[in-house]
Amino acid sequence: MLQKPHNFANPRPLTKGQDALKGSVRSMIFAISLLFIASSCSLMQMQPKPIAVRTIAEMPNIYDPPLPLELQLVDIDWTIFTPELMQNYLDDIEKGDAPRQAFYALTTKDYENLSMNTADQKRYLKEIIAIVGYYREIDEPKKVSEPK
Repeated sequence: MLQKPHNFANPRPLTKGQDALKGSVRSMIFAISLLFIASSCSLMQMQPKPIAVRTIAEMPNIYDPPLPLELQLVDIDWTIFTPELMQNYLDDIEKGDAPRQAFYALTTKDYENLSMNTADQKRYLKEIIAIVGYYREIDEPKKVSEPK
């Protein structure tokens, strides 16, 4: 009698349950190999496209607020009371002929302080206007002459 060669992979015939199990193992191996093949696509390194960087050197627009309206000062009527004028005013008060108004007095030092404060305000305003003018000049576009 002839003997069949020994089959190490399948020594005995399979039953129906074992055959179904073998089919599911095969389908699982197939699914795993497909997953491995699909995920290994990332292993193929493609050259990335170079990124083009453009730098545009422009000054941003600076907001130039309009200057406020000019000062509209009202004239002041100064009344200077010397000792003689003050005596005349006091006499008019006793007679009832003096105007009914309040007077404010400044000493010579207070008047000097008022004058210095006004001069300092004037200097400050000039400096502020110069700063605003500087920033407006920076914001103006530069006129480039074309080569001839």
